[in-house]
Amino acid sequence: MKLIAQSENIEDFLDSNFIYVDKTEYIYNLLETHKRVFFSRPRRFGKSLTLNTIGTLFEKGVEPYFKGTWIYDKWNQDRYPVLHLSFLKYPTTNVKEFNHSICQTLRDFASRLNISSYTDDAKFTNLIRNIFSAMPYEMKIVVLIDEYDCQLSANINNPKLYEEFRLLLRDLYAVLKGEKHIKFLAVTGVTRLKDVSIFSVGSDIKDLSYHHAYSNMIGFTREEIKKYYIDYLKIGVSCVENKASEAVTDNDVELFIDKIAEYYNGYCFDEFCDNKVFSTYSVNNFLQDIVQKRKAVFGDYWYEVGGIPSILRSYIESIDIDSKIFITSEIAVNYDEFMNPTSLLSINENVLMCQTGYLTLKSEINSPKKVILGAANREVSSALSSLLTKKFFNTASLVSFYDGDLVLKKGTAEDIISHLNSVLSTIPYDKYPVKNEPVLRALILMYLTGLKLDVRAEQENSKGRSDILVNFNTRRFVLELKFSENGSDADVLLKDAVAQIQSREYGVENLGDRELIQIACVFDASKDKRKITLFSVVDR
Repeated sequence: MKLIAQSENIEDFLDSNFIYVDKTEYIYNLLETHKRVFFSRPRRFGKSLTLNTIGTLFEKGVEPYFKGTWIYDKWNQDRYPVLHLSFLKYPTTNVKEFNHSICQTLRDFASRLNISSYTDDAKFTNLIRNIFSAMPYEMKIVVLIDEYDCQLSANINNPKLYEEFRLLLRDLYAVLKGEKHIKFLAVTGVTRLKDVSIFSVGSDIKDLSYHHAYSNMIGFTREEIKKYYIDYLKIGVSCVENKASEAVTDNDVELFIDKIAEYYNGYCFDEFCDNKVFSTYSVNNFLQDIVQKRKAVFGDYWYEVGGIPSILRSYIESIDIDSKIFITSEIAVNYDEFMNPTSLLSINENVLMCQTGYLTLKSEINSPKKVILGAANREVSSALSSLLTKKFFNTASLVSFYDGDLVLKKGTAEDIISHLNSVLSTIPYDKYPVKNEPVLRALILMYLTGLKLDVRAEQENSKGRSDILVNFNTRRFVLELKFSENGSDADVLLKDAVAQIQSREYGVENLGDRELIQIACVFDASKDKRKITLFSVVDR
């Protein structure tokens, strides 16, 4: 079997016999159609590998790195020097050091091209202009800028430093715009911001972030996973189903990919909301772990490798958030806010969540209609809930805060309700009051999802939707919630909840041989209560 790579260098795939998911047809069409492009994707999605692939094609050609790929017998362009600037490698807290580091990269590039008659400068935007001026008239180069917004993201809570870096980036684009020596220019980043001039009116850079034709260029499709990782998939099925690899059927593989999709698929970068892709980093690590551990463990790989991006952590810490807006499956954002965010200092929090990968596109982009966003999959839902849990709950005040999985898996109904009340009591009520049933449901769901449980909100069956459903291997727990402002109607609400569970048979669908526990309960919002005061286990 070929090995699974985590490399950002296309040359490694040949040298180490790594699996390469062939994206060269997309890249060929991109290079044939456009001269200056930008595309945004969340971290760990393959932006750097894509730029490296483009750079290798221009600088070294197809031989031997692209043998066996779609582009191998189609690429016939001349070779060009490549100036590759990865802003991840440069300082983020000191503009002077940032300038110094990039200037050294530019001087090394000029030396490699035997360009020496330029005027040196301590400011990199001036230096690159001077180098362009010193180039022979007919010389063309390729410029690749990776993670252009790294320094901006790092200073979202430092407006002064943010502005200094922003002005530098604006000046950089002023130098690059229309430069005759540039054969091709590509810029990548996590965010799309108007205040750096890359996407402003009159820009000659084409934003392909949500372009339908390139929506599958970065990320894995279902078909690609099945084609390139079939050996790994068969091993995964054999581990889960306890059968020999040679006995694995196509249907077994499809069902296994369905399970992988639940955790790692669902990212949409398509203006028509047609195409969806899997997280490359998560799929690679999940399948690699299967071979190494001989066990299918659906971990939070994408989240755990870098945790919460500093840009998102800083933003969430600095603003108040409505608890329920990240739990709903449909979050509406104004078209202009989504397509034209001006600055990280004022960006809509939902748009930032989308650009960093914690939400994704759930509707087509069609002005002036609102754009619908939602969580892509269980991995990001769990990661987002973990982040929000630390904001909404005082996790340090309850020793058993993170033991909810054990309580739900083995405890009685009394144990479960008691534990949930203990968790709810850690909420700072002055900041995040439980005002109604949707907020109550959102908070409990946030808590359970943050524990990485198989939890569903408003799980639908043929007769209705249960509030909260949690699956374990041997048990299913269903919670039907009712909200009382002062407790006076608690008895009536409890009866309604019981009747609702009975008539709509919540949790019965696809139950298998699991034990089913159905609990109807009422939350009393009175100042002296603020907890679930009544509950009833529904007999089947």
